[in-house]
Amino acid sequence: GVDYDGSLSDFDSSRNYSIQEYANDVVFHLVEACREAEIAAPAVVTESGRALTAHHSLLVTDVIGVSDFSSQEAPNELPDAAPETLRYLRDLSVSVTSENYQESYHDALQLREETLTLFNVGQVDLETRALCEEYYWRTCNEILRETRKLEFVPDDLKDLERDMADMAYINCSIFQSMPDSWAIHQLFPVVPIHRHNEEPTRRAILGDITCDSDGKIDRFIGLHGVKNTLELHHKEPGKPYYLAFCLIGAYQEIMGDIHNLLGDTNAVHVGLGDTGKPRISHVVRGDRVKEVLSYMAYDDRELQNNVRRRIEAAIEQDRISFEDAAALMAHYEQGLRGYTYLRENAPSLPASNIKKNNPIKEPK
Repeated sequence: GVDYDGSLSDFDSSRNYSIQEYANDVVFHLVEACREAEIAAPAVVTESGRALTAHHSLLVTDVIGVSDFSSQEAPNELPDAAPETLRYLRDLSVSVTSENYQESYHDALQLREETLTLFNVGQVDLETRALCEEYYWRTCNEILRETRKLEFVPDDLKDLERDMADMAYINCSIFQSMPDSWAIHQLFPVVPIHRHNEEPTRRAILGDITCDSDGKIDRFIGLHGVKNTLELHHKEPGKPYYLAFCLIGAYQEIMGDIHNLLGDTNAVHVGLGDTGKPRISHVVRGDRVKEVLSYMAYDDRELQNNVRRRIEAAIEQDRISFEDAAALMAHYEQGLRGYTYLRENAPSLPASNIKKNNPIKEPK
C-alpha cells in the first residue's frame, strides 16, 4: 500500500506497516504453506505497482478562475413593496455577532424559507427572491467568520464551511489525469506549490474544465480523516496560482480517457544532476487539438478545407473582408495545432472589419 495521507494508520488512504513487515508476512505464510505441503519454498518475486510508482510523478496545474460568496452585494434600501421577511433578513445580515451567530443562522434559514414560499405562490417576484439569496449568503458569510474562531463547531453549522466553499476551476481534466479520484474516490495529496510564506485564507473545492458535473474534487486529506474543502490562498487577478496533485504515480494518465477531447498533458522528466540539484532531462509534448480529433476519426485537412470553402463563399457574398478572412483561417489553423488545455495570453482574432449582422461569428 501507499501512505497517501501521511497518517501511517489503517485508514483507506494510508499504510500502517513498513515494506519489511509486508515482506516478512508474505514470506512467513508462504513458507508455512510449503512446510505443510512438504515442498521446497520458492523464490518469491512480487511487483506492488502503486508502492513502486506512487512517488514517480505529480500533476501541476493552474487555477484559472474562482467563484465565491465573498462579493455578495445587496442594496441597503428596499422597495416599499418588499416583504417583511426580506427586511428582517437584510437587518440580520449586518447584525451577526459572536453571541448570536447560531440564533442568526436559524433565523436566516427560516426567513429564506418563508420568502421562497412567497415566491412559489406568486406573491413576490424573481428580483425579490434574488435579493433573499444575497442577504442569506451574506448572513452565512458573517456566521462563518465567527465559527472559524471556535474550537468546537455546533453540529448544525458543521456543513456551512462546505456550503460556503469557493469553487476553484483548475486547468485539467479529472477524467484524463486523475481518473481514480472520480472512479474510486482515491485521495491524492493536493497542495499549492508557491506562496508558502502566506497563510491560506480561503476554503475551496476544485472543478475541472470539462462540462461534466462529476469533474470535481470535494474530498481532501485532513488531520482526522477526510475533509470537504481545501485551504487555498486568495487568487490575485492576473497572477498565476499553481496546485500540485502528488503521488499520482504512473497509472493515472494512462488509465484516463479523452473526456471532452482533453488529451495527454505536457510532461517534464526531472532528475538530480551531478551536483544534487534538480535537472530537467526531457520534455514530452502533450496532445495537440488535431491529434485528439484524429482519435475521433476527424481529419484536420478536411476540417480546414470545409472552413476555407465557407470563408470563400462569405467573401463572394461580401459578408467578410479579405483581411479578416485570412485572420480567421490563420486563427483556425493555429487552434488545430494548439494544446487541448487552456493557455494564458492565447492569441485572439482581430475583428476590426467584420461587418455587422455577419453570420460568421468570432470563435471563442
